Amino acid sequence: MIIIGETLVSEDIFEAFFVCDLNACKGACCVEGNSGAPLLEEELEELERYWPLVKPLLSDTYIQAVESQGFAVTDEDGDLTTPLSEEHGPCAFVYYDNGIAKCGYEKIYLEGKSKWKKPISCHLYPIRLTQLREHIGVNYHQWPICKPACECGSKLKVPVFRFLKEPLIRKFGEDWYHEAELVYTALQQESHDKN
Repeated sequence: MIIIGETLVSEDIFEAFFVCDLNACKGACCVEGNSGAPLLEEELEELERYWPLVKPLLSDTYIQAVESQGFAVTDEDGDLTTPLSEEHGPCAFVYYDNGIAKCGYEKIYLEGKSKWKKPISCHLYPIRLTQLREHIGVNYHQWPICKPACECGSKLKVPVFRFLKEPLIRKFGEDWYHEAELVYTALQQESHDKN
C-alpha cells in the first residue's frame, strides 16, 4: 500500500491494466450485483435536481422503481446505494443504447444539460473507496464481468489509475493525481531495475 495525501492506495491500480469495452460487456456493471452503486449523502440532491431530465430516458419499470423507492436505498450492509429496477436487477437510472446499459445522468451531462456527471462511485469504478481510520482506502475491485476491460487495457497498456484520471482528479484533485503519476514512474523504474 502507498500513502498519497489522505489516501492509502493499493499498488494494483498502478500494476493492473483496464479500459472499459462497452461493446463486449454491454455495461454489465450497471446491471449485475446484489445492490446499487454506493452513494454519498450529498449526491442525493444532484440525483433529485436532474431527475426531470433523466426520467424521459427511462422505461416505465425503472421510473416506477425510483418513484416507489426514492433516489437512494439502504442496502443489506447499511450503505446508501442507488435503487434497483428490480431485486438484484439493473440500477434504476439505466437506459439502453443499442443493447448497452448506460447511465441516464451521464447522458444528460454529456449533452451539456447538467453540471454533474454521475455518482463518484460509478465514475471511479473499478476503483472502490473505503473509509479507514486515518485514510481513505483506494482499491482496485476485480470482477469477472470486467474481463473484456482487462483484456482491452492490456492491449493498450493503460493502467487502472490512468484510465480513471478524470474521476480521480474529480475526487482527490490535480495534486493527488500528479503524485500518483510520480509513484507510477518510481514503480516502473523499480521494476526495470529488478530486471
